[in-house]
Amino acid sequence: MATERSLGALLRSLQSPSDLQDAIALLPTATGLLYTLANPLNLSLLSSQLLSAPAIWEHPLDLHACRKILSIFNTAAIAFVRSETSDSPRIPYVKPKKIEREAWVKAVVSGADDKSPRWRHLLLIGGLLLGFEGQNRQGLPWNVRKKLESALVTAAQLAFEELNPHNEIEGLCVSMVLNYSFELLSDHERTMLNYDRLLPILVHGAFSSREGFEGGYFLGTVDKDIVEGSGKRFQWPQQSHTFCRVAAISSSPLVSALGPLSRLIAHAIENVNDPGLVARSVDHLANFARTLMVQWRQNKLSEVDPAEEAEFLDPESLNNTIPSLWKLLRNCLYSIVIVLRAVLGRVINDHVLAANRSAPFLAMQALHILRSMYFVSSRIGRNASSQHMFVTLAAVDILAQYPDLAENLLRSIKPNELGQIPAHPLERCLDLYFLNTAELFTLVLSPKCCEELLIAASIPYLPAGGNNHLLQIFEAAHSVLLAVFAIPDNANITAKHLPFYVDNLFAVFPDNLSIRQFRLAFKTVLQVTAPPSPIANKQPLLPSILLEVIYDRALHASDKVIVQPSPVGDGTGMDQPQRPLSEQAALALSLIDGLCFLRVEVLEEWLSLTANLINVIRDPDMRAACVERFWDTLSNGEMDVERAHYCVTWWSTKGGRELVLFGSDPGTEAEPNSSQGPYMSGAIGGVAPESKL
Repeated sequence: MATERSLGALLRSLQSPSDLQDAIALLPTATGLLYTLANPLNLSLLSSQLLSAPAIWEHPLDLHACRKILSIFNTAAIAFVRSETSDSPRIPYVKPKKIEREAWVKAVVSGADDKSPRWRHLLLIGGLLLGFEGQNRQGLPWNVRKKLESALVTAAQLAFEELNPHNEIEGLCVSMVLNYSFELLSDHERTMLNYDRLLPILVHGAFSSREGFEGGYFLGTVDKDIVEGSGKRFQWPQQSHTFCRVAAISSSPLVSALGPLSRLIAHAIENVNDPGLVARSVDHLANFARTLMVQWRQNKLSEVDPAEEAEFLDPESLNNTIPSLWKLLRNCLYSIVIVLRAVLGRVINDHVLAANRSAPFLAMQALHILRSMYFVSSRIGRNASSQHMFVTLAAVDILAQYPDLAENLLRSIKPNELGQIPAHPLERCLDLYFLNTAELFTLVLSPKCCEELLIAASIPYLPAGGNNHLLQIFEAAHSVLLAVFAIPDNANITAKHLPFYVDNLFAVFPDNLSIRQFRLAFKTVLQVTAPPSPIANKQPLLPSILLEVIYDRALHASDKVIVQPSPVGDGTGMDQPQRPLSEQAALALSLIDGLCFLRVEVLEEWLSLTANLINVIRDPDMRAACVERFWDTLSNGEMDVERAHYCVTWWSTKGGRELVLFGSDPGTEAEPNSSQGPYMSGAIGGVAPESKL
């Protein structure tokens, strides 16, 4: 009787108009009654009232309130399962077994009747499915679970037909329930969903609704609470209204489950019947990403370069509020990347989207979206996400089939003022994206485009290696120029710009360019000027001239050790164990790296000059490193057959061994059986077994 009296009191409270918070305060009581009631009619009545009560639904709602209704049925189902599988006294409700599980489920589901709209039915059915089957509980017989899954999908299908376009919460609620329960649906039931109706609801809910990212406009509002604190540093107080809004967005039911929601959107994209919906979804993402970038540009935080944050931002903000903002933006980026991955996968496999009128434009939009989000991804790193790399490379591969459109893309994202370094960090960030993206298109671009866009955009950054703010762009600029020079069709512009680049290369080394970077750059330059490149036919002496320059500089270079960053192996033969090296030794190694590109008649001269240069190095460890690299170049297959044959002859019969190991003075030659170095033609002495020398 006490239970029936409690039920009556609750029903009267739910029927009377009241404040929404007062009604929500009654929900724990409803959860307990759902669990303890034994009469199926009472269970159905209570369920029906929870979905139609004026005290709950005749007020403006948000997803938090809807999630509380879902949690009533979820918690009651969990308690029902636990009561039959555990004797623990910690079970929140204790009731005797008066109703079987299948009958209880049937009675509760009967409450989803005509008194409430279909979209609310998803809260009941989804809550039961999550309670019984979530977290691998397996609380339902197979036939009951199948019926519950079918009921959820049917309710969703009917809800799509009834959604009120003027009441946003309806579509958001459907998105939330399907997001929570989608992993529990069988493949058959998933195929029954109308993805053409679902996809626009999901995309709008995640990126444009007040329960999602609000179209990106929240980022611009942060600016009004950025104030100047002590020490003239920007401060974003934790108590500010905008930070509370960012925290609320992060904790909203859709954004807090953004990973599964992004995968659901991707699944919908893969299964929509109308390819036009895919294009419209990409348009939606493009508008959102562009708005987010513009809003960031209007924020004072965007004026601070990442390398200067410790100097210009308040420590408390750096430790509390700003990390929360970047975490939210990173989650937004990852969500967009997951969706774009599905879009490009659909483009690759769908004959309609793969057509010429669709594929290149979707690829262009994908790259524009990544550009708009680059102020976020540049802080993470290009290689931090395999999906991000896939989206970038897939879009580039698709667009590379259309060189004219690829050139149009690069012209649309080129720096605002070619030949100048912009002052604003965001503009420099976009320049970095341009250089990194343009490098991937160098094979399909015309020489005119390479010169007008790529070289012009790179030149201002080439001497900027000593500036920590520009280090990434400095490296990207060098990489772009080397990529341009390496294209055979660019021989004329290579000959035109190569002298300037070589001068700049020597100007920034070693102060602003690491040894590894210099060696790689010089080796690439030598390779593009040596046969069989077209430029070698016009200027056959250019490789020798470059080697003369580096040889002369090495003779007069400093022998002081250069502090270097940790090496990264790249398979080029230059990822040797880290050793202290001087500028002189680094230049000698660079000269050795280029020997494999020389013609045999030129190689004869430069083998002896290289050996002489090695012996100029005073430090024995640095000289040993050069000798090892020299021997490695001669013996590890870098030379072709003709060059290798000459090197063997030079080493064994033309005094090469003596010149490298003992210098030009014959009086310093050791006995053949000494252990001072490598030998050939049976002359190997007491070399340690583990040494390849």
